[in-house]
Amino acid sequence: MTAQLEGPALSDPAARPGSSTHPGYEPAENAEQRATDPAFLLHRGGKVEVVSSVPLETREDLSLAYTPGVARVCTAIEVEPDLVYDYTWKSSTVAVVTDGTAVLGLGDIGPAAALPVMEGKALLFKHFGGINAVPICLDTKDLDELVDTIVRLAPAFGGINLEDISAPRCFEVERRVQEALDIPVFHDDQHGTAIVTLAALRNAATLTGRRLQDLRVVVSGAGAAGIAVSKMILEAGIGDLAVADSKGMVHLDRQDLNDEKRMFAQISNRSGHKGSFVEALAGADVLIGLSSGTVPPEAVASMAKDSIVFAMANPNPEVHPDVAHANGACVVATGRSDFPNQINNVLAFPGVFKGAMAVRATRVTEGMKLAAATALADVIADELTPDHVIPSVFDVRVAPAVADAVAAAARAEGVARL
Repeated sequence: MTAQLEGPALSDPAARPGSSTHPGYEPAENAEQRATDPAFLLHRGGKVEVVSSVPLETREDLSLAYTPGVARVCTAIEVEPDLVYDYTWKSSTVAVVTDGTAVLGLGDIGPAAALPVMEGKALLFKHFGGINAVPICLDTKDLDELVDTIVRLAPAFGGINLEDISAPRCFEVERRVQEALDIPVFHDDQHGTAIVTLAALRNAATLTGRRLQDLRVVVSGAGAAGIAVSKMILEAGIGDLAVADSKGMVHLDRQDLNDEKRMFAQISNRSGHKGSFVEALAGADVLIGLSSGTVPPEAVASMAKDSIVFAMANPNPEVHPDVAHANGACVVATGRSDFPNQINNVLAFPGVFKGAMAVRATRVTEGMKLAAATALADVIADELTPDHVIPSVFDVRVAPAVADAVAAAARAEGVARL
């Protein structure tokens, strides 16, 4: 649900609040605490359930919902497989799948400990998009087993939302699952983050009197989210962009890049930054933080006038919004709900799946993602202020606008079946 982070180690995580194992997250130490902790009280018994959508009060109801009536539907689907979309939940249900290897900021906590997050994701799908979602936590880290299991589960679902799978494995899992299936496969940690970030950046650029092609962007973080955000921003026509990972700026002269980073190095960093992340920030228009490090105030101060700072690490932004503003930033966004301009994936994924599934799209294309970002930005295009460059997650206009744009793009790109 939350972006996977990898970036400059600019601070000591041990100095942050929370447990030594999971910095920034306060543990409930014992049963007595859990008995009064509102989070535990809310989660008791789980957060989602399956309910009947048809009556089951009489013998006739039973004969239609189950045998013998159900057999007529089964044989019809056998003859015309596409009827499964009309006569089952497939057209409105996704699988939310994880292996528990990159959960929130907690890391590799395993499939059982990941289940509360997957339940939460299912809850968001239903509340914001009207889409049924089933949380599925797989007890394997083997890439082949993971792909094979997801593909074998797929006939029951109209889409696959991959969640909290560690990088760089997540790239190959998504690619291989999508190649095997003719339904949308969407790794939200990558693409949901990218869509919302681009939408906010479009509006921030407008507010500060810039065009996307005028911007020089520095991204802190080259994990799943960092790479996906950077790719989408480049696709949208950004002027120049460079990415830093935990070892410094990503460039082609480095010999320690994985395949994904090397591919990205070929299409980015036109200015040729090879020094430190902080050095690259000097004169930059935009900082996008998707890392676990911190950004010094003086680095923000070195950026261009009216800079744009998206510090999206959770729970501790790379730079506090007050500090960013005090050092020249005009627009500041974070991943937190208690600061303005929350970059929250829930602004994207319900509408993306709603639109894709409405037209029975076979995949989510780059064009569909870009259309989603534009539609999301346009929701508040006439309402922009420095503290309001992205809609609230509770803005009821968001999911329908994103869904309509995604559906139209799917038709335009030839991946829609309706």
